[in-house]
Amino acid sequence: MMIAVMGCYGQPLSTREKGTLLGGAAGLGAGALVGSAIGSPGAGAAIGGLGGAAAGYGIGNYMQNQQAYRHGYYY
Repeated sequence: MMIAVMGCYGQPLSTREKGTLLGGAAGLGAGALVGSAIGSPGAGAAIGGLGGAAAGYGIGNYMQNQQAYRHGYYY
């Protein structure tokens, strides 16, 4: 239990991390729905989750870079 509580401690998620998390969750759900239609919900969820996380990372990374550029600390 202590390890689970310690895992929640720390700085808030960055825009990139939020995008990855939300994209993965959305892809997981969509992949499970599509996978269940063809009889393989587990594989669909895995593929959808990975694809969604990759897309979410890309979008979150772009948004975080735009925020940094606007605030003058782009690197």
